[in-house]
Amino acid sequence: MSVAKVTEIIAASTVGIEDAVRQGVQRASKTIDGIEAVWVKDIKARVAKGDIVEWRCTLKITFVVKD
Repeated sequence: MSVAKVTEIIAASTVGIEDAVRQGVQRASKTIDGIEAVWVKDIKARVAKGDIVEWRCTLKITFVVKD
């Protein structure tokens, strides 16, 4: 039997949403083993002078708990 845990993180990118998600998963994988899935819970953008300057994604990371 496997047991999974979910943790929530926020990742940001000036490039785009997909890049923010990728960076978030890559960073989380440095300290969390066994990542199985990611759910993009929320997407926000920071605006300056009428233009989007940064994308921010709230991610739920699912990973398997070790025995």
